Amino acid sequence: MKNYSSMIKFGSGLLVGAIAWVLFSGSTSSVAEDIQSPELDIDTAPLTREIKIATSFATVVKKASPSVVSIQVIQKTPMSQSPFGGDSGMDPFRRFFSPDAPGQPRSQQAPERRVQGGGSGVIVSEDGFILTNNHVIDGAETITVLLSDDQTKYEAEVLGGDKHSDLAVIKIKADNLDPITLSDSNQLEVGDLVLAMGSPFGLSQSVTMGIVSATGRAGLQMMDIENFIQTDASINPGNSGGALVDAQGRLVGINTLIVSRSGGNQGIGFAIPVNMARRVMEQIVNFGDIKRGLLGISMQELTESMAVQFGLEETTGVLVSEASIGGPADKAGIEAGDVILKFNDTKVRGLTHLKLLVVETRPGVEVDMTIFRRGESRVLSVEIGALPSDGYMALMRNWGGEEETDGGTVLQGVAVSNLTPQLREQFGIKQNMNGALITEVDADSKAHAEGLRAGHVILQIEHKTVSDAQDVIDIARGIKGDSILLHVWTRKGARFMVVPVN
Repeated sequence: MKNYSSMIKFGSGLLVGAIAWVLFSGSTSSVAEDIQSPELDIDTAPLTREIKIATSFATVVKKASPSVVSIQVIQKTPMSQSPFGGDSGMDPFRRFFSPDAPGQPRSQQAPERRVQGGGSGVIVSEDGFILTNNHVIDGAETITVLLSDDQTKYEAEVLGGDKHSDLAVIKIKADNLDPITLSDSNQLEVGDLVLAMGSPFGLSQSVTMGIVSATGRAGLQMMDIENFIQTDASINPGNSGGALVDAQGRLVGINTLIVSRSGGNQGIGFAIPVNMARRVMEQIVNFGDIKRGLLGISMQELTESMAVQFGLEETTGVLVSEASIGGPADKAGIEAGDVILKFNDTKVRGLTHLKLLVVETRPGVEVDMTIFRRGESRVLSVEIGALPSDGYMALMRNWGGEEETDGGTVLQGVAVSNLTPQLREQFGIKQNMNGALITEVDADSKAHAEGLRAGHVILQIEHKTVSDAQDVIDIARGIKGDSILLHVWTRKGARFMVVPVN
């Protein structure tokens, strides 16, 4: 698997004079008073899949285009901002080797400048509710919505944003707008034709066509909650927040990001399913915030051999490898070795599916979980806990993912973590490999210049064996000289690397 952090770009970020990286910098929450729930036009009927040769999709575009808007924002941004900026909200781990590590003087805040950015949005109600991406409007001082006629403009208010799913809801004061019809994204199938609509490179009302390449795509490691529709419909900078519609002009997803080496479209784009977007919008409008559920388990997929050992006939479900002491699952009686089969009445298909079911449940809600333990099924009632505001990555500290130890300054800009079962699975690291996982490398650091990247594993430092993150810190503290010798595992094999000391 490639290091996506160097390849994935968000669809928006059309800045004056250049296309720039757009990164998360936290959630927004500025809920207006007396907001009424929007009246949505929802059509859950299955798509007609008769094979016909279409000579034009003009009718489909005419139906959906009045609902797609261009969003222009004025944002504050540091004069020099790293793609791995410590205040971006995307840092999953505290930096051990950073200028602001404990015991080190705090660096001065970088001067800020105002820049113009942009993206797209989708009108979902006649009275002005608009879905878009959180990274399009995050940190914006002003938000201007340009309707499809390229003339009518409105100032927009942020009702709320969620950095973990990269969704946001904004509202304009208008009536009798043309809302899009929402479909049921669970019925989307690989091979279905889709159209991506938005304002790529600032060109409003642009349309591209493709097919659904995959559904439920996860593991990109760009967001805490990933459940993407993958498509080859061209999604370019400025498309973020725009509409992905089916052949009937119904909204199936919100265009979000691309995988690209060049920064432009290369046939791999991702959209957030409309069903997920609806649930986020409902929480923002009804509660004024986004609160996500937590089960408190470490889990793994069931293989055929494991299913046999546990006495199961199928590999559906999720195996609990550990229950966090005092967590919701532990309090409900869930134990290591249990196989979770159902979440309420929903059959659990796998890790990603269970994670989505949990995080989309508000904390405090009780659910019935069907588990399989030692040859028999039983139902346990679980009161869902609250996911930390920093998301799943913040939990690694409580699962042995990060040591609460002061860092040194040798390997400045590098963050390391213990190798947990979750991280081994995430980065494809073998169980018999010991070392410390690099979770982040500052793009401005000397370590990055020498080729050190997130996903690499430090095996040795100066010929001394590394077993965990604490070893990295302890060994690094005692190093003197102008450089440090590392033995590092990468997906291309292990290699030695000399990194200058900052």
